[in-house]
Amino acid sequence: NIHWTWDRRTHALFAQLDAALWESSGHDPLRLIAGITATRWAELSADPEIATLTDAAADRLARAITEPRWFQGRPNSPLELVAYFSPEFGLTETLPQYSGGLGILAGDHLKAASDLGLPLVAIGLLYAEGYFRQRLNADGYQEERFPRLDPHGLALTPTGVQVSIEMADDIARLNVWEVTVGRVTLYLLDAAVDSNSPEVAAITNRLYGGDIEHRLRQEMVLGIGGVRALRALGLNPQVFHTNEGHAGFLALERIRELVVSGLTFAEAIEVVRAGGVFTTHTPVPAGIDRFPYDLMLKYFGNFATSIGVEFDELMAVGRRPDEPADDRFNMAVMGLRLAGRSNGVAQLHGAVSREMFQGMWPDVSVEEVPIGAITNGVHAHTWVSDGIADLLANSVGPVWDGADKASWAGVAKLSPTEVWATRTKGRSDLVSFVRSNFGEALLDPQALTIGFARRFATYKRATLLLSQPERLRRLLLDADRPVQFIFAGKAHPA
Repeated sequence: NIHWTWDRRTHALFAQLDAALWESSGHDPLRLIAGITATRWAELSADPEIATLTDAAADRLARAITEPRWFQGRPNSPLELVAYFSPEFGLTETLPQYSGGLGILAGDHLKAASDLGLPLVAIGLLYAEGYFRQRLNADGYQEERFPRLDPHGLALTPTGVQVSIEMADDIARLNVWEVTVGRVTLYLLDAAVDSNSPEVAAITNRLYGGDIEHRLRQEMVLGIGGVRALRALGLNPQVFHTNEGHAGFLALERIRELVVSGLTFAEAIEVVRAGGVFTTHTPVPAGIDRFPYDLMLKYFGNFATSIGVEFDELMAVGRRPDEPADDRFNMAVMGLRLAGRSNGVAQLHGAVSREMFQGMWPDVSVEEVPIGAITNGVHAHTWVSDGIADLLANSVGPVWDGADKASWAGVAKLSPTEVWATRTKGRSDLVSFVRSNFGEALLDPQALTIGFARRFATYKRATLLLSQPERLRRLLLDADRPVQFIFAGKAHPA
């Protein structure tokens, strides 16, 4: 169970088992446990402190996944199960199935759902090569590597379930793996099946790799394959939450199920919309998946026939009324159209999204476009440093991340000296990490340090800092108030 990923005390216990191995494993419990020798296990079993810490860790885990939480205090809630679909999940570095913010948000979503006791399952893809690993060559250019992952060496369990979907003139067979995230289960679909053609098997090789057709095939596996996996597992969620448009084909599969059961296409759309939630992340049109007519016809022509509609009627689900009839199929448009609730990921982003998509609701003002906003949250225990967590535990209470307003008033009693010392240590630790990896002469542990850790895509605007060079020069060379910047982020290979 990978609940350990957000338990600091369990991390400390793993380090005590074998400090050197814990570091060399990349803080991977599975690799750590596999690498400990029989002699070392004998030593550990005879150590009463280790035994006590292990019992305490097991007890914390048992309570975290069984004791009543926030949702269990709502006995009259009609909600039984939510399915959360995302193309990536950033849970831990030892399960490299994410590339950036979308995945980090999804990972935090699952951890927070577990902490709240929400009835939630998640669906994603198992990428055989993850995103990619990079290094800088002697000329300073990024070079990418795609090491293949052994799923049996990851925190995964095979479910034994296999589903299939029609893929134009081929069949994609998909194995389903299980990841336990506290009390939430994540299911990952894997096309690396021996009976698949090489082209189909490659669908889940890499996150965000390949051309537009490869992307379409991935999204069919995630959306259509994901719904079929849930059914094969005996799960029937009431709510389907689509994290960005990549998983949007799940709605078409749900429509197909309902048409097969006897509803008309129009009736099925209404039922699907009632249980759909859509979160849009992208603030620029260029970042939204749109597929050409001919490509959609190749992969969804038979699908339209199977549900008794003309192909153009199916295409209309992903078209804006203010765009030409032969335009591409827009995954965000479909997501918005087939969801009863839609939201951006910040108040400002909600406003931007209402402007971007107003053409879908031409008869209402921008302010009335039905796209709300839920500001992106973070899972506090994943991101707060040990020192700050200790300050909060001592001033707010042991469950500081779920404390009420009165408890949070306790932070006013903290010593400013103690808070500043903790901040200073955090900055010093960051500088030490950078120096150990890139050179002893780098950075100043006393300077204000500003980090830019986003992926290097042009719309992320990493070069904005250089737009006022003289002002930047004054900031960097101020002897009394020194400032330094750390840039860290991968560029897409393309």
